[in-house]
Amino acid sequence: MNFLFKKTKTTRFLFFLIADIILIFLAIIIAFLLRFEGIIPEEYFIKGTLNAYVGLAIFFCVMFFYVFGLYSFSWSYVSTQELVSLLKAQTLAFTGLGTAIFLLRGFPFFDSFPRSVFFISYFIVFIFCGGSRFSKRIYLNFIGIRQRIESENTLIVGAGDTAEQIIRSILSSKNTFYNPVAIVDDNNIKQGISIHGVKVLGKIADIPDIINKKEIKQVIVTLPSTESKLIREVVEIVREQGIRKIKIIPHLSEIIAGSTSFRNLKDVEVDDLLGRDQVILDTKQIEKFIKDKTVLITGAAGSIGSELAMQVAELNPLKLLLLDQDETGIFNISNNISEKKQFLKIVSLVADITDKDKIENIFKTYSPKIVFHAAAYKHVPLMEDSPDEAVKNNIFGTKIVAEASIKYGVEKFVMISTDKAVNPVSVMGLTKRIAEMICQALNNKNLTKFISVRFGNVLDSRGSVIPIFREQIKKGGPVTVTHPEMKRYFMLIPEACLLVLQAGAMGNGGEVFVLDMGKPIKIIDLAKEMIRLSGYEPDKDIAITYIGSRPGEKMFEEILSAEEGVIATQNKKIFEAKLSDIPESFLNQIEKLDLIIKKGSIEEIKKELKLLTSQKF
Repeated sequence: MNFLFKKTKTTRFLFFLIADIILIFLAIIIAFLLRFEGIIPEEYFIKGTLNAYVGLAIFFCVMFFYVFGLYSFSWSYVSTQELVSLLKAQTLAFTGLGTAIFLLRGFPFFDSFPRSVFFISYFIVFIFCGGSRFSKRIYLNFIGIRQRIESENTLIVGAGDTAEQIIRSILSSKNTFYNPVAIVDDNNIKQGISIHGVKVLGKIADIPDIINKKEIKQVIVTLPSTESKLIREVVEIVREQGIRKIKIIPHLSEIIAGSTSFRNLKDVEVDDLLGRDQVILDTKQIEKFIKDKTVLITGAAGSIGSELAMQVAELNPLKLLLLDQDETGIFNISNNISEKKQFLKIVSLVADITDKDKIENIFKTYSPKIVFHAAAYKHVPLMEDSPDEAVKNNIFGTKIVAEASIKYGVEKFVMISTDKAVNPVSVMGLTKRIAEMICQALNNKNLTKFISVRFGNVLDSRGSVIPIFREQIKKGGPVTVTHPEMKRYFMLIPEACLLVLQAGAMGNGGEVFVLDMGKPIKIIDLAKEMIRLSGYEPDKDIAITYIGSRPGEKMFEEILSAEEGVIATQNKKIFEAKLSDIPESFLNQIEKLDLIIKKGSIEEIKKELKLLTSQKF
């Protein structure tokens, strides 16, 4: 019998179904008793009027309750939306019931049916069936709240729909440490209003006073992620009051069920304060670009490749080919996508892009139509020590995949490039610029369209400063920064990948697109922000030390060289670099690198790389 008490969809359905049948029966009995002042006339029993009315009422109510999903709602989170659904369902049910009584009026059991009973029973059924569903919510709001003994006074920032959802979910649960006692919002119209009993007491500027008066211990910011400047202002005000418990809502892409609960809240991360504008896309163009096509992503286990894979999966490709040397990473990303897109055909390919035979076999077997080439060695200092490996992977690996794309009829080849390819000084930057040039040269006389997309650092990618700083802070410091004036461009990984998809969709071949990276950020400022977000003070709780620039690093990365200009495109965040055409003969020149990396020194490799990139065409 334990299954009867276990909370499942089936037991919830059975509970409310049985409850509705009993309550509708009782409601009709009460309606008759009220109509006839406590005694139901015997004729209604003899003619079967009572039985017929009860039977039809149960039939129509249960049918319309089911159609409107009243047996599938989670009534712990019931709101006016569910109340309206109940009212609609019952109104339609009683419309059907009234129609049935009218059509059956010639039969004895309905020939003298009291119309007042019909209207009385309508209201009583609504009260009973609504009460059974709202009772848990009422209990949690007015009685269960007393059980949240350890909850802390919480300030809600923002008085919009998201705040309503957050407060409602808190009040509907006794297992929470939040006790919302005040709201702030800069909208004048919302001053003084209440949301589920929690009042708007002022504006963001009033936060310090409200924190003191209401003894606030934690803050929930319900502002959208696009309001990063305002979120930053709120975080700074709150931190000045000594409060470290600050939660925000996740990005829209992270909200699965379409609504927000206190269980979705997350800590403030540095990317929440970056100040990036919302990405506006031509979604139809991107969908047409990907839908029903076999898509290959190289470097699919990396930060960019894995995010690209997840975004491409949402666009309904015919087949998704994920290629990387990292077998664990490929296994993980394939599993993650398979859980969300169960009907998508995913092929996991463990392969090295420098293995020409293996790559050609993959293209021959699966015939991809779109290729996103994200595989590359990107670690600047490491590539200074191993330029031969950078040449093999970033140059010859790109050439192998690109030539296989031409041979096997790929429609578009989109290469992920970097801002380090502009006026390159590092081995990594030099090899990526040559990879761009290979794509330009191959585009000249082939049906395959080659496109490169150039952007800067992405936040929280593997091996980048964010995870390094995070680990250093976790260990108590020091946080190491190369130079106090070092600056870098930063983007969010999802933002970069969305723009890569847009650039790939709109490219006609031969372009090097440049993404709008916003303003460069000082690495020292990033380090200080991360320390503060962790609840510490820079140079007081966590030390910051300067270790000097590493080999191949520039103080300031550029998106364009002095000779390069840009052409605006249909998307305000994507520009096309005005570059000289690269002749097909350039492909013969890079073959010399193969001999140099086999027997040459590190300096000879670097010298040849600089020679190749400095040519004027």
